[in-house]
Amino acid sequence: MKENSKFLTNFAKLFSLNVVLTLMAVLLVLPFTWMILASLKMLDEIGYDTWLPEVCQWHNYRDVFTMKGIFFGRWYWNTVFVSAWITFLQVFTSSLAAFSFSRLQWKGRDKVFFLYLATMMLPGLVMMIPNYQNMIRLHLVDTYTGLILPGAFSAFGTFLMRQFMMNIPKSLDEAAEIDGATKWQLYWDVVLPLARPALVTLTIFSFIGSYNSLFWPLVLMKSPDKYTLPIGMLAFDSSQGQQTNLLMAAVAMSVVPMIIIFVAMQKQLVKGIMLGGVKG
Repeated sequence: MKENSKFLTNFAKLFSLNVVLTLMAVLLVLPFTWMILASLKMLDEIGYDTWLPEVCQWHNYRDVFTMKGIFFGRWYWNTVFVSAWITFLQVFTSSLAAFSFSRLQWKGRDKVFFLYLATMMLPGLVMMIPNYQNMIRLHLVDTYTGLILPGAFSAFGTFLMRQFMMNIPKSLDEAAEIDGATKWQLYWDVVLPLARPALVTLTIFSFIGSYNSLFWPLVLMKSPDKYTLPIGMLAFDSSQGQQTNLLMAAVAMSVVPMIIIFVAMQKQLVKGIMLGGVKG
């Protein structure tokens, strides 16, 4: 009798938990569902109580590319290009800095690391003005280089990579050095392959952050054909009136790269976050 009662209690708890999680999942999916359905409606249908369109307007996705004054294809390419370069440079520089802070011994290493971490306390908007002034001096305003360069370095990325590299046994370094490995070979052939979960985690965070960046491209870029997607989306409300259905179609297409990257790398992402915070 006690076993049956315990079983029913555990079953009730598990069932309640699943119900709560299902409701939360539904609530999280609702905005995305509304976006997809709105992208298939005519403009006059937006705002009605009904969610489903009377007739699916699949041509909305085509019209996004053919609208006058809208360079959606170019903006898409600009965003992917800039985000890919920022991600590559940020992962590379962060892993190099983390290798130095975690595997190499040099005077004042820990003090420099804490000073490096202190930059995380500064809001990004505070750094925007000096960064913009530097871009003016370097003649990089309204250029892809100016858009990429400030994002090529990350204190958070260095911290994440260092925390993970601290968990790699130092005995591997000693064994590699006995075999004649240089510091670069130790970094490239030994430490970096073992830090793959952290690399994937940083890659996802970096790409999503740069892909969704709004303020820095808005300040730096002047030419419409050099805009990124977050800036370009504003044109759907300015040059063509409030084209909500076309805007939703553009947003639906813009989230595809992030969904693909997250789904493909989610296991490595979870592993990297879990292992990266174990030891410091």
